Amino acid sequence: MMPRENTKYRALRTKVLLNLGFPELAEKYARLPCDGVGLMRAEFLALSLGVHPRKMISEDGGEGFVTFFADQISKVAEAFAPRPVFYRTLDLKSNEYAGLEVGADYEEQEENPMLGLRGCSRYLDDVESFKLELQALKRVLDCGQHNIRMMLPFVRFPREIVQCREWIEQAGLFEYPGFELWMMAEVPSNVFLIDEFLPHVSGVSIGSNDLTQLVLGIDRDSRKLADQFDMREPAVLAAIEQIAAACRARGVPVSICGDAPSRHPEIIDKLIGFGLSSFSVSAEAFETTVSAVAEAEARRGMVGHSRSSGSGGS
Repeated sequence: MMPRENTKYRALRTKVLLNLGFPELAEKYARLPCDGVGLMRAEFLALSLGVHPRKMISEDGGEGFVTFFADQISKVAEAFAPRPVFYRTLDLKSNEYAGLEVGADYEEQEENPMLGLRGCSRYLDDVESFKLELQALKRVLDCGQHNIRMMLPFVRFPREIVQCREWIEQAGLFEYPGFELWMMAEVPSNVFLIDEFLPHVSGVSIGSNDLTQLVLGIDRDSRKLADQFDMREPAVLAAIEQIAAACRARGVPVSICGDAPSRHPEIIDKLIGFGLSSFSVSAEAFETTVSAVAEAEARRGMVGHSRSSGSGGS
């Protein structure tokens, strides 16, 4: 890891990680004195590959998919090692899958893809494609890059994460040192039933974009309602506080990787007060976030404490 020469970074207890979409930027971003990658988006890999996974399965058993994903994940893992890289499995919507080569042959048109077949629900519907990602991760881990963690998106029901965890265990991923399974918390069911999800994961990362959308019932792409789409609304903050309190009670690290901390650094103090252990933000927002975290910790008398040396804590 790059040494933290600036005392502002070295003194922080709260971790600050990066969101990363394009692996070709990994080497550049890894020069920042961050704590790793809190969100590696798989969607950009699928879009750059450009072919529906099921098409690739029909042609070569998915080997092309596995090879491409493993190479790209390895590139990020190597650049940031030994810092953790939290790889979020695919969360493309049906309309996005349909836009891939021959994707329309495999996708049913949905009226509202944002609330349709995505995240864990899709994995249960298309197990073969999900297992391609597991193969890719296993290949990376087999090469000795043990700083990779896995994060499941859009988990609607505890039974979904139970089933996905079973497939992950069958793939042998938990046998590798340091491997962890995290979940995104971004739908209201995660808030109300958080205690039923937590036994199955090592950590939680709050997706503030989808959580805000679903708590407020506002389409985040709506121009007419854009000024009301705000994570700082009391209902959204109450949801985050409830998730964080449950995680804190179980000793489970909780992060946030949505846009809100980047856009509204003034809420970072409140989020730290809730018990969030880390923030994952865009590279462009890194300096601003570090400054806001440093100010919040100083205000709370947290400066000067030793930081955890463990690998967890996106």
